[in-house]
Parts: sequence; structure tokens; C-alpha cells
Amino acid sequence: MTHQLQLCLLFFVFTSLTHAKSVIEPCNTSDSCPSLLSYLLPYDSKLSEIAYRFQVNVSDILAANSIDPVAVPSLANQILPARSLVKVPISCPCVDGIRRSVSTAYTVQAADTVNSISDGFGGLVSGEQVRSFNGINATNPLTSGESLAILLPCICFNNSNDRVAAVYLSYVVRRGESLGGIGQTFGTTVAELEAVNGLGQPGVDPGDILAVPIPACSSANLNWYNESLIVPNGSYALTAANCIKCTCGPTDLNLQCAPSGIVPSCSHLQCQGSDLFIGNAYVNHTPIGCNITACVYRGHNGGKIFRSLSNSSNVQCPVNQSNKAVPPRASPSSNPIVPFVILSPSPSPSPSPSASSNPTMGMNNTNPRSKQTSNTSTQGSRLPGQARLFYILLPLELALCFIYIS
Repeated sequence: MTHQLQLCLLFFVFTSLTHAKSVIEPCNTSDSCPSLLSYLLPYDSKLSEIAYRFQVNVSDILAANSIDPVAVPSLANQILPARSLVKVPISCPCVDGIRRSVSTAYTVQAADTVNSISDGFGGLVSGEQVRSFNGINATNPLTSGESLAILLPCICFNNSNDRVAAVYLSYVVRRGESLGGIGQTFGTTVAELEAVNGLGQPGVDPGDILAVPIPACSSANLNWYNESLIVPNGSYALTAANCIKCTCGPTDLNLQCAPSGIVPSCSHLQCQGSDLFIGNAYVNHTPIGCNITACVYRGHNGGKIFRSLSNSSNVQCPVNQSNKAVPPRASPSSNPIVPFVILSPSPSPSPSPSASSNPTMGMNNTNPRSKQTSNTSTQGSRLPGQARLFYILLPLELALCFIYIS
């Protein structure tokens, strides 16, 4: 009987560990919200191929990773090496009461298996999820040329983290990584990662998918007409038919908008009654500070771009500025090709991952709101789906064990 009990408990432990943990966010609204995927390239890929794989625009990937499209017009054909880490922006609808993103454009290739498909998506979807969601079994095997639905993790939490605007990144844990190393990479703390993901202890396993909060700039308080934007810090967004580029950070959470330079014929960029264009400012030094007149973006409607002059008196002066017009803020990237993409040193990650050993494309280490403590009151609502399933199945499995023994 002792041997039977050991076998039963071993089965129980094995079944509780066979599925990676991930956050499941319940929802009850049809509104979509922005989110990010951390995609570790399984093989060399063009940006256009990555965009096609996830059904997003190349320009959106460029924006999420702070790559300036003006510098290299043919950037869509730029080849990124395997094991580069790329941020992929997605929109999260509410599907059957759960926040998730569904891609329906993956076409099965001749040599595909559910596991190779999982690998192709960087582990963001498991082979078992591919199998179960598409009804793949012995009587309904994978068929070359068929189209599969791929469920991708999607977390929003109302795009807020402790009442600060945030965009959540779904990050696949790699072998040898810890919460401390992941937190260091993204400028957050172990306590915050535990709270957001509902973890009872600071332990993660390879394949787990963590929700990582990325502080963001929001247009909620900027009095824009008919438009709103949430932009993760260290990235930008294009708006107004790509005429306007709005940048966030990376060292602050103030949204800065200026002409993008991508579209050659954009009108309504100059503020009336001045020689300032959107993103320009005139600085006048005073004995106690500076008076600043700026031409600011106010949203758009159809082909019209709204803008207005904003006046600030006796505020802190910009660094190294005299009485002159200040040009729009430059692109957050100083490298026009791939400002943050670097190969991992080897396929085998370091036992002690850090920001320097796991460099990423567009994943800035600077978190302007990094803190040492975190509000843990949300752990109940953010308990990983696997953890909830674990506690539901625990009594049933134990009961079956004792029935088996008797």
C-alpha cells in the first residue's frame, strides 16, 4: 500500500507541473485594449515575416521597438538573427469572458507538429493549446495547408498598475531565469511581479508566461479631440494617418508629439498665429525661470489635425536652451536599424540572467516608476489560471488516490 501511495502522489505531482503557469484575465466588456508580446525569435526572421506571423503591421513593430522608419525605408526586409527578443504589439479583445488574442492565419506546413508550431511562436502558445483549441487528434491530424487558430496571451488589467498608466508585456520565462533577473531586465521588482501574477512565492519555471507591467504615457489628461493613446515608455506611436509621431520616455511618462516625417503631404501642422509647428516650443528666460510657448498636438478628425498654442510661465528651463525655438523631441532611438536587438551570448542562458546577459529589442531597462514595495491586494483577482486549476483538481486527485489504494 505504501508503494501504491507513492505512485499516486508521484502522479499527482507530475500532473500539477505539466502545464506552464500563465495569467488569465477575466473580462466583461467588448472593448479591446493594447498589450505586448515578448517574442524570442526561433530562427532568423525578417520584420515583415514577424508582422505576418502575428498579423500586425510592420510599422507597429517598429514603433513598439523604437526603430525609426525614416532612417531606413527598406527596414521591413531587415533580417533579425535567431534568439533576438522583439516586442510585438497586439490588441486584446474579450472572448468568452477572457482577455485573449486570437490569430487565425497560421497555415500548416508539411513537416509541422504542434510542438514545432509552438516553437515558431516562441512558446507564447503551447503545443497542447494548439492541439486542443483546433481539435487535433488521432482522427483529425494536422493537415498540410489547413489554417489553425493560435491563442496568444493577452493581459490588460485596464492598462493601469497602481493607478499609473501601464501596458502589460507577456513574457515567456527561459531556462535559468528568475524573477529577480526578469525584474532587473524590465526595471521592476520581484514583489511587483509576484503581485501582478498572483504568485505565492518567487519561483518560476521555463515556459511560464509572466505579465510584466511597462509604465506608459497616456493622453487621458491632454484634452485631445476624438482620440486616445497609451504608449509604453521607450517607444512611440503613429497617429493622424501617420502624420504625427507621439513618443513616450524612456526616462519620463510625458507624451511628446511631433510630425513623423514619414508622410510627405501632411497639412495643419503649424499653430495659427505663430511660426511654431507641432512639437516646437519657444523658450524665454526670466529672472525666476522660463516662459515657454509650445505648439501642441490635440488629436485629429478625418484629415484634419488639431493643434493649439500652450503657454507656461516661470517654469523650469530646458537644459542648455537660450531664447530660441526648441525643435521637436528626437526619436527615442539613436540607432536607426535595431537600437536594442542583440543576440543572446549562447543558446544556453546564464544561470544568473541580468539585463546585460539578456539584451532585448526595444525593452528598455529604465522604469521611471520602479518601486521596492507593491500592493498585494490584487493577488486574488490575478491568480494564474494554472494555479486556480491546481486548487480545483487537488481534492479530486487526492480522493482518487485513496479510492485506488483501498
